[in-house]
Amino acid sequence: MDEVQVVVAHSERATLRVGDVFLKVDADQARIDAEVEAMSFAPVPTPEVLWRKPPVLAIAAVPGTTLGRLGGSSTGSPAAWAAAGAAIRKLHDAPLPPGVGRAGRGVGELAAEIDAECALLVADGILPADLVTRNRQVAEAALRPRTPAFTHGDLQIAHVFVEDDQVTGIIDWSEAGRGDALYDLATFTLGHEEHLDDVLAGYGGDVDLEVIHAWWSLRSLLAVRWLIEHGFDPYLPGCEVDVLRSRM
Repeated sequence: MDEVQVVVAHSERATLRVGDVFLKVDADQARIDAEVEAMSFAPVPTPEVLWRKPPVLAIAAVPGTTLGRLGGSSTGSPAAWAAAGAAIRKLHDAPLPPGVGRAGRGVGELAAEIDAECALLVADGILPADLVTRNRQVAEAALRPRTPAFTHGDLQIAHVFVEDDQVTGIIDWSEAGRGDALYDLATFTLGHEEHLDDVLAGYGGDVDLEVIHAWWSLRSLLAVRWLIEHGFDPYLPGCEVDVLRSRM
């Protein structure tokens, strides 16, 4: 009998693995709906949807392994990282999906959110003021007009699977929609800056590295307090706080 493996669990959602089936339990039905819709439009390998019975979505496991995880060692050849970059480019070049995703928040909304979060991080003593101030300065470059693309919205390294230097599946599409392509690239390389050149070799075209760095800072600043409140540790080596320190 297959054991039940808890992949991730917090107050908003949980993902369980039973054999070759993943069960995603989400209190927000809109996220499940968005995930299924995005996978139906995405021109890259995605998991097969087996069944849906709110609040549960069952999907098949994809073959291959991830290239690593945030805070851990990375694996894979330069060709595998480049293949991931090529798959991300294919997604970004696809026709726009109907909705706005996590990477598509308006500049004004995002600026207000990051300023409020920075104030809380300092006031609550979670991060030192100089670290927050420096990274808020770096993050400013992300707050600019951009042409929307089809974005995944949560393209963590743990969400992309590869095998034999080919992408076999991209999972967790609940934040997908129209948004900033460089947000996806920054999310995928967060904490693994050493592989950015390989990813961009596969992605192709001119990419503004200042904006990539800005999204590293912005995403990390917004994540730290949420992670702590949901039982995760952003202070672990290689995780969000180290990403922020690397900008000093």
